[in-house]
Amino acid sequence: MSSTLLEVTRASHEEVERFERLIVKDLQTEPATNKDRLHQSHRVRNMIEQIIDTTHKLVDIYEDKDGARKDEIAALGGQTATGTNVFSAFYDRLKEIREYHRRHPAARAIIDTGDEYEQLLKEEPQIEFSGEEGSGRYLDLHELFNEYINSKFGEPIEYTAYLKVFSEPQKIPHKAKTTRQYLEYLQKLLEYLVYFFERTEPLQDLDRIFSKVTSEFEEEWTLGKVEGWENSGQENGSAPENHTVIDLDYYSTAEELMVVGPEKLKEALGALGLKTGGTIQQRAERLFLTKNISLEKLDRKHFAKGSRKPEQNGVVATSQVGDVKEIALLEAKIRRLCDLLDETIVRTRENVEKKQALTYEEMEAEREEDDVQAESESDDEDQQIYNPLKLPMGWDGKPIPYWLYKLHGLGQEFKCEICGNHSYWGRRAYERHFKEWRHQHGMRCLGIPNTKNFNEITSIEEAKLLWERIQERQGVNKWRPDLEEEYEDQEGNIYNKKTYTDLQRQGLI
Repeated sequence: MSSTLLEVTRASHEEVERFERLIVKDLQTEPATNKDRLHQSHRVRNMIEQIIDTTHKLVDIYEDKDGARKDEIAALGGQTATGTNVFSAFYDRLKEIREYHRRHPAARAIIDTGDEYEQLLKEEPQIEFSGEEGSGRYLDLHELFNEYINSKFGEPIEYTAYLKVFSEPQKIPHKAKTTRQYLEYLQKLLEYLVYFFERTEPLQDLDRIFSKVTSEFEEEWTLGKVEGWENSGQENGSAPENHTVIDLDYYSTAEELMVVGPEKLKEALGALGLKTGGTIQQRAERLFLTKNISLEKLDRKHFAKGSRKPEQNGVVATSQVGDVKEIALLEAKIRRLCDLLDETIVRTRENVEKKQALTYEEMEAEREEDDVQAESESDDEDQQIYNPLKLPMGWDGKPIPYWLYKLHGLGQEFKCEICGNHSYWGRRAYERHFKEWRHQHGMRCLGIPNTKNFNEITSIEEAKLLWERIQERQGVNKWRPDLEEEYEDQEGNIYNKKTYTDLQRQGLI
């Protein structure tokens, strides 16, 4: 009875609604610590995955590919092979229900499964972090750092410096990036960043983020605007159009090609693995051969020593293009993940710099203190802070001492009319605000320069009055007849008094 398809459908819908209510209830609770936030995010992620699985089952039921749902609905309406008999179908179903409860007497009790679902809100998912990661607060890139400094594309630098440059692969020289070792390094780096991101940000849709990165990358690659790979996109295996700075389609003869000069011809030949010596005419003729003849069919004598065989040029070029594009895409994904993890990267760098100044004993003591603090942090947050004097909070989230409050005069209020009657508590904050953005914006709105002359001026009227006095003192509003008194000559030209007098003395007027 309870295993009928319609009952399964009803129970599945109910399960989805229960999970939705639990997710809302869980997200309404503000996590007290970073550990609680991670647990909450993973709980919500697990419930979302269960909703998705249940929804897929419901979709299969509603599609009814085997016709079972249609047959069950027809049976409820009394439709049988012999015809329609509603009463017969009703009594058959009643008989089935009685028989079921006779065989399962325990099923008569109504069991509330709400408590089972509520237990999900108290679960603490197991999230694995290494000792260096600090429960998701820091990155652990030591293994990748060792690979970087021992590679041809890397450089011998400190770990703190590596934390600044690993997110900028576009700055590595182009020649050093077209190697299998660099490709494997990028794959490992991306794999770790994805793994770390999934553990610390389980509610983010990483597939959608990478899909957007890939679509943007394809557009930029086609236009040759990928950062660090400008003009490196190759849609086919033909290297001449991509590795040279010369477009051979614009030239019909080798003589016309000589116009570009010997240096550009040498650069183009070197990019193709051809000999770069000879006169300018010989270089032009050698390069012009590649316009109508593919590299794999070109005579061996035209290639420089040590270059790849001509019959392999086409194959290698095509595979190289694929590797280069894959490397560029990996770099784009890494840069995107590093943007999302920017705060974590900065926090990691600061933590490493702090540890460099500690001894081994101090680091061990700090690690133990962090473990104890992580266990008691949530209990401390739950306790209500006793603050009857409404003192400001310190760096540790607790009220500052009263003597410090009195020392800095934080109980004294200063209002500034220019800042929109904003209040500043304490003399130090009041003096500092004259150089801050709010006061500068207010002075700019009044059309008055924010100079030292206006320090301690908080009234709009006083500021305007002082500005007028300064202008008078500087002679801005003073009448200057030599410059402002006007004269007109016989032809109607207008001059100030000084100019008119000088011209008249020279006999020009």
